Amino acid sequence: MSRGGSSGHGAEGWLRNAWYVADWADAITDALTSLEILGERVVLFRAEDGQPVALEDACPHRKLPLSMGRREGDTLVCGYHGLAFDRSGTCVAAPTQTALPKACVRSYPLAERYGLVWIWMGDPTKADPATIVDIPQWGSPDWGYNRGPMMQVDCHYLYVVDNLLDPTHVTWVHPGSFGDASCAAVPIETLSAPDGVTAARWLMDTAPAPFYAKFLKFTGHADRYQHYEMRYPSNAVIKAVFVPAGSGGHDTPLHPDAFCMDSFNFLTPVSARQTRYFWFQLRNFAPDDAAVSEEFTADVKHAFEEDRVILNAVQIGMETSPTPTIDLKNDLASFRFRQTLARMIAAEG
Repeated sequence: MSRGGSSGHGAEGWLRNAWYVADWADAITDALTSLEILGERVVLFRAEDGQPVALEDACPHRKLPLSMGRREGDTLVCGYHGLAFDRSGTCVAAPTQTALPKACVRSYPLAERYGLVWIWMGDPTKADPATIVDIPQWGSPDWGYNRGPMMQVDCHYLYVVDNLLDPTHVTWVHPGSFGDASCAAVPIETLSAPDGVTAARWLMDTAPAPFYAKFLKFTGHADRYQHYEMRYPSNAVIKAVFVPAGSGGHDTPLHPDAFCMDSFNFLTPVSARQTRYFWFQLRNFAPDDAAVSEEFTADVKHAFEEDRVILNAVQIGMETSPTPTIDLKNDLASFRFRQTLARMIAAEG
């Protein structure tokens, strides 16, 4: 049974009526930036009032990318025959004739949140910024923040989804950072909700994994909670909790010395074999410590690079291996996510 993005086991195509991360907010400037998102070329820039703008990156005349043209104020002028388009995508000038208002290019709804610019690739009348993932602790003075660079992964985004719904992989992929031998055999609880799927488990009385151990407020063994949550269509919330051994578990009050790190991961499909990966972490300690933030970023980036090596190789393997794949018990969360997402995509027609 194939695990690819074009089989019944996965989701064919992309969910378009959804918010995706276009780029970091500070990466979008007055310069013209061309990106491919869900197989479509989009040109982004900041208008003179500071608002981000996203237009189809193709002049309707001969499809030259508008990003190869120039700006005149908030107007984009095609570099081939000079057709000009305002920020709504309407043609407002054509040098050899009157303006061609029907010769418009598509304009995409945008929203800024969490230091990111989000883009809506579907029906613009359905674009509600209130549906962007909620992060309650964002901006809290009690939580530290760090972010890493955008990471390009050369694989279908559903293979990254598989990874982000699988707590078991840390034992083998991240033995020197997120994982250790105690992670190997503990069963996973899979929970489905209207907005996504979660794979979670408590690891009791275990040695803290190397990445976390240096930041804990207590010594000795710990109870560790792994929470891998994937929300439709491609946003992950991964929670790591460490408390002194004997104080963890479901329905147990959080220990005063608990270490909490929430990792937010946003996948933007580029094409059938490429994904842009944006991420940041929030932690419940050292909110103003730049050195801790830098260390978090460096260590997480190193671990995610380990994932990238694996995922790039998985894409090649899925494309070239002549034999069927098999499924494991720890694939249940990903299987549920893919199946529901496939139904959502099919419902869009």
